[in-house]
Amino acid sequence: MELSEQEQIRRRSLAEIIQLGIDPYPADLFEVNVNAKDIKDNYERDKTNYKNVSIAGRMMGVRDMGKACFAILQDATGRIQLYVRRDDICTGEDKTLYDLVFKKLLDIGDIIGVKGFVFTTKTGEISIHVTSLTLLCKSLKPLPVVKTDAEGQAHDVVTDPEFRYRQRYADLVVNQEVRERFKKRTQLINSLRETFNSKGYLEVETPVLQPIPGGAAARPFVTHHNALDIPLYLRIANELYLKRLIVGGYEGVYEFSKDFRNEGMDRSHNPEFTVMEIYVAYKDYNWMMDFTEELLEKAALDLHGDTKIKNGDKTIDFQRPFKRITMYDAIKEHTGIDISGMDEIQLKKACNEQGIHVEASMGKGKLVDALFGEKCEAHYVQPTFIIDYPVEMSPLCKKHRSKPGLVERFELIVNGKELCNAYSELNDPIDQRARLEEQVRLMERGDNEAMYIDHDFLRALEYGMPPTAGMGIGIDRLAMIMTNVSSIQDVLFFPQMRPENQGKTSESSNN
Repeated sequence: MELSEQEQIRRRSLAEIIQLGIDPYPADLFEVNVNAKDIKDNYERDKTNYKNVSIAGRMMGVRDMGKACFAILQDATGRIQLYVRRDDICTGEDKTLYDLVFKKLLDIGDIIGVKGFVFTTKTGEISIHVTSLTLLCKSLKPLPVVKTDAEGQAHDVVTDPEFRYRQRYADLVVNQEVRERFKKRTQLINSLRETFNSKGYLEVETPVLQPIPGGAAARPFVTHHNALDIPLYLRIANELYLKRLIVGGYEGVYEFSKDFRNEGMDRSHNPEFTVMEIYVAYKDYNWMMDFTEELLEKAALDLHGDTKIKNGDKTIDFQRPFKRITMYDAIKEHTGIDISGMDEIQLKKACNEQGIHVEASMGKGKLVDALFGEKCEAHYVQPTFIIDYPVEMSPLCKKHRSKPGLVERFELIVNGKELCNAYSELNDPIDQRARLEEQVRLMERGDNEAMYIDHDFLRALEYGMPPTAGMGIGIDRLAMIMTNVSSIQDVLFFPQMRPENQGKTSESSNN
């Protein structure tokens, strides 16, 4: 691979460091007893505890003053200023460590460990007076330069998505906002988990490789197991396995799972994504709506201390209760069409009149879904439960107790996108078999997202599953809303991308 000029210089510096007898990648443990945030938050009120500090991180800037230098060290918690004086780190006559190594052979991005004591400079900046400096890792590739002003505001932040998503490791180093965003994502998951655990629900794990890709309408990834000589599928959902556990006697189970769908990619879809699914026995979809409100209101408060969250030019409020509207009423409100009682032919005509593309393989469920998705969904910015779907759209959902032709299902729409999907779960094994057989007929018509029949799941239902409410949340989409970003790639550490042009990598990363 062709090296840039900067990369060549760094390799020459590496060779000089080695010739001086310094190991640029030492194996020794370097003890760290403090971090940058701890020092900045606590030094002024408790100075006695910071007379012997040991800290490590990346060197992110140097200001040369001759026999002394100021440098910036960045660790996982933030940045702090170092004061490095030649006679302090080179106590004898040999000044090589300062004059040659520190001033000429070390570069921005190198990882160092320093020991010393904390003090406040004449300008009032909390700093570390360095008495010992150790090179812990020589960086061979230059980081993009991000300038920070006196108030700590970053300028010239790297925004090129090709660089940021493909080289996330470098993006995290130079963009503090990105590091904070992913911390928020973890805090979000912890908030949800705390709620589930407080109610005694059991966190479980279910198979990623499945013989039948069940639990959702989606195109799966397929692979082959050599020893068993069978095809296997990356799961598109974990619903059917979690319901098996309800059959087995657990009354509340949940899982944070990686699911996979071999479909298109855009700003709200990635082929690999994170879903949380939860199933609670002896509940219904009305209870689950209330529980979902509780869950998301708490998450907003845990992350932001407020139910109102900024999202682009909008403010989204997760304070309970959320608006509720039936799917048929939503379609009527935004199209003027009452689709209740329409058959497949009438629905196709309604779609055509609304300018919606219709394919021969589309059954009644997909036609209704297309009407709602294209004409209604975008209008629901504030959290809104869309309830009571046609039975054809929901083969795993219990029929509505009082509305023929509908099922007890809701989706939560936030900022024009589906965030949650939930049912009163179908536990009638005879009805379930008939619904899945209808899915097979749709598959035969060319619907490549229709569900397969999972005969083992049907056998499990025949043992008896108690009345159950289930709900799934798209964690990536929830993280997008909670962290105020518009692209799913911004909440995934390593989003899926096309193969890169290797020949352009070195230069593009330094622009």
